Amino acid sequence: MFQKFILFIVWILFYNSLKAQVEKIDTDRPDQTESAFTVPARWIQVETGFTREKISAKTVSWTLPTILSKYGLSKKWELRLLTEYNAQSFSYNNYRLTDTFGLLPITVGFKVNLIEEKNLLPRISLIGYTGLNRLSSRKTNAHFGSFFSPGIRFTFQNSLSENAAIGYNFGLEWEDTQEPPTWFYTFAPGFDLGEKWYGYIEAFGFLRKNEAPQHSLDAGIAYYISNNLKIDLSAGFGISKAAPKNYVAVGFSFRCTTKK
Repeated sequence: MFQKFILFIVWILFYNSLKAQVEKIDTDRPDQTESAFTVPARWIQVETGFTREKISAKTVSWTLPTILSKYGLSKKWELRLLTEYNAQSFSYNNYRLTDTFGLLPITVGFKVNLIEEKNLLPRISLIGYTGLNRLSSRKTNAHFGSFFSPGIRFTFQNSLSENAAIGYNFGLEWEDTQEPPTWFYTFAPGFDLGEKWYGYIEAFGFLRKNEAPQHSLDAGIAYYISNNLKIDLSAGFGISKAAPKNYVAVGFSFRCTTKK
C-alpha cells in the first residue's frame, strides 16, 4: 500500500511538471528565513521535514515531522497551515528520565506580497499567523493560558545577481497572549550552485523581555529533483549561552497545480 502511495505522488508530480512549466519551487525551508515569494495561484505546496535539536546538555527535541501546507489564492496571496509533532527526551548521566510526545498547536495564517523588488528596494511580503493552542495534544496545550498564539513576520529579499540573493526577516510572536512577545530576526545570503543545487548561510535570533537573547548560525543545501520537487539538508549551532546547542534537519518539498 505504501509503495502504491509513493508511486501515486511521483505520478502526480511528473504529470504536473509536464502540464504546467513554471519557475522552480520556492520554499520557506530549510533556513529560518521565510521566502518573500508566494505560491503560484491555484497551486498546492507541501514542505515537510524532520529535525533533531539539542536544546541543552540534558534535553533533546525531535520534530517528527513538521508539515507546512500552502495554497495560492492569487498572484499575491497564499493560505498557510502548519502542523508539528514533537518529542522531547530529558536525560541525566546517560539515563533517560522523561519522554514527552505531542502535537504542537496547529497554526493557520496567510502570506501577502506587499512590494515588488525594484533596484535597491527589496521585495517585501507580510506573513500573519496564529497558533490554535487548544488544537494540540493535552500535554502541550496545558502549557498555554490563552487560546491564540499570534505572530507577524515581514520578509525581504534583495537580488545580488541572477544566482545570488539576500533574504532577511523580522517580526514578533506570542507563545501566550498573557506573556510578553518574542522578537526575532533572520539574515540569510543564498546562492544557486549550478542548475540543480542551492546553498545558504544564515544568522538568526530571538529576544524576549527579561530573558537572555538566543543567537545562532546555520547553513544548508538543497537539490531540485525537478521544478516541483526539492530535497534539503541543514544544520546549525547556538552562539549565545541561552540558544539551543545545535540542530540538524532534513526535508523535502513538492507542489502540484489544481488548474484544469
